Amino acid sequence: MNISKTNIELFEKSIEFLRQDISSLRTGRATPALVEDIIVEAYGTKQPLKAVASISVADAKTINVDPWDKSLSQAVEIAIRNSDVGINPVNDGKLIRLPLPDLNAERRQELIKVLHKKLEQARVSLRKIREDVRNEIDKAEKAKTISEDEKFNEQDDLEKLVKEYNDRVKEIGDEKEKEITTI
Repeated sequence: MNISKTNIELFEKSIEFLRQDISSLRTGRATPALVEDIIVEAYGTKQPLKAVASISVADAKTINVDPWDKSLSQAVEIAIRNSDVGINPVNDGKLIRLPLPDLNAERRQELIKVLHKKLEQARVSLRKIREDVRNEIDKAEKAKTISEDEKFNEQDDLEKLVKEYNDRVKEIGDEKEKEITTI
């Protein structure tokens, strides 16, 4: 019975969430991921932008947002303006254009700070999973389903696994930081 190996899925989910979370950080190129999760007040509920509009990339510096219900244009525009993506929408009545401003050094530093915050959240998530798995190992030992030696082996395997995933978080962070700082 290898308890730490059976929990690999939880570690993978943390890594996948991190990848998805940092995909919205701007790297100088237009991508729908920058705005698709902005929350819009529509029909009395809060929904992600991707649920109320089609999002497309017009060119390297412009994102087009086409609300399916044109009466939501105002709500979509307000949601984008109030979000922290730093884009001023241009609404022509049919289509909302999002011209991306060039990233200056100050904005790049802000993005790197946000990136580091998200990386730390991922590391906290990994530590939480490690703590849960440790508790599982302790319960297994108390229930006499594993010996004390097996318990220590499991804990060693768990530490190796956590180190491996922390290295992956660092690797992902370094890649994204390089993307952000590349002009």
